[in-house]
Amino acid sequence: MLGAVVNIFKIPDLRKKLLFTFALLFVVYRIGFHIPIPGFNEEAVYASANQGDTGGLGRILDQLQMLSGGSLRKTSLFGLGIMPYITASIILMLLGEVIPSLQKLKEEGATGYKKIQEYTRYLTVGVCVIQALAIMKLLGNYAYPGMQTQALIFGIVGMTAGTVFLMWVGEQIDEYGIGNGISLLIMAGIVARMPIAIREVASQATLSIGNTEKSYGPEKILFLVGAFVFVVAGAILITQAQRRIPVQQAKQMRGRRMYGGQRHYLPLRVNHGGVMPIIFASSLMMFPPILTRSLKNIWPTSPIVINIDEAFSPTSFTYNLLYVIMIFLFAYFWTTVQFQPKEMAKRLRDTGSFIPGLRPGHRTAEYLETVMTRITYYGAAFLAFIAVVPSVVALYLNVSWNVTQFLGGTGLLIVVSVSLDLVQRIEANLIMRNYEGFSESGRIKGAYA
Repeated sequence: MLGAVVNIFKIPDLRKKLLFTFALLFVVYRIGFHIPIPGFNEEAVYASANQGDTGGLGRILDQLQMLSGGSLRKTSLFGLGIMPYITASIILMLLGEVIPSLQKLKEEGATGYKKIQEYTRYLTVGVCVIQALAIMKLLGNYAYPGMQTQALIFGIVGMTAGTVFLMWVGEQIDEYGIGNGISLLIMAGIVARMPIAIREVASQATLSIGNTEKSYGPEKILFLVGAFVFVVAGAILITQAQRRIPVQQAKQMRGRRMYGGQRHYLPLRVNHGGVMPIIFASSLMMFPPILTRSLKNIWPTSPIVINIDEAFSPTSFTYNLLYVIMIFLFAYFWTTVQFQPKEMAKRLRDTGSFIPGLRPGHRTAEYLETVMTRITYYGAAFLAFIAVVPSVVALYLNVSWNVTQFLGGTGLLIVVSVSLDLVQRIEANLIMRNYEGFSESGRIKGAYA
């Protein structure tokens, strides 16, 4: 593997792409996080977000940051991150399944793709305004006295401009760098918070054995390291896991020669929805704590409101049970939208291929749909397990959320998927120029292979 890393810098084109990508990610991208939005008391926001209230402002901002790769604890210009662009892309992707004009654009190839990208940029600006307005309302109590209106305007304009700039940075990485620019921006924002978690564990480490609050003994540190390795290995395994359906190509006589008859496989991903189900579920599950917190501010002594607030706390059983149910629902929903068994069966029939023992057409489509339904259950179960691990560890081991968020959840899956994709792209460039890849036993399969 060390030889492969050395070979990367022997290829001028690949070396330039990597240096360009890292320059945009770790220089230009990170500078924006240190530019605050005018009109807000940055120290007050940061102090409230770090006061340790898992059901308060800090947990809400952490969830938003994990999904967007942005930074809201310091009310920076890049606070929204790239999340509005992702939201706009998902909206157009879903509308493309029901609006005929968008379906035609998708069938036009590169020309239609450019047009859809143009629509996505316009929609991103609108989503930015809505999300920035919601965030500014959430942080409205931290504006300087007499500057509520000005701070609201500065926040909307500043965050919208920051997201549009990040969208441009992602496109530059796509064109001149290596990897998916948007995904790399999200991963960079997540990885940038890992040194903070490591520093927190190191500062509170102790040699005394015991589950003491706000301290990390040897057994707790070993458990965190082992859990991190285990969860990362599981995330890689489920990301690459496939159910291979055997496909036989029909034999054809052309003149005196026999063509076809080859046997190959149709790979169906176990986690077909990728990280999207957990992103959808996380986005919706941010609203119950916000709603219960607002009700508690209105009726602070009401027993009913207090019970509801406790039930929808991020560490409660009710909250996590609802979270798991949402992940399963969105996993099947996303698979239904993305996986088209009838179209796949038609494509197999048109190319002269068939699944042994099944008639081409309707029977093949039913079989593919049945198989995908069964394996989606296991993919959704793993996503649900990954999603609740941080809350369980934080609750029973008295570990800070800043640390447990790297033991699972959306952020870990994003980092694993994007890292696999980046390694696959680098390895493809090495093999194309007659160099060995990272592994001697064979090529590394990326998240989208």
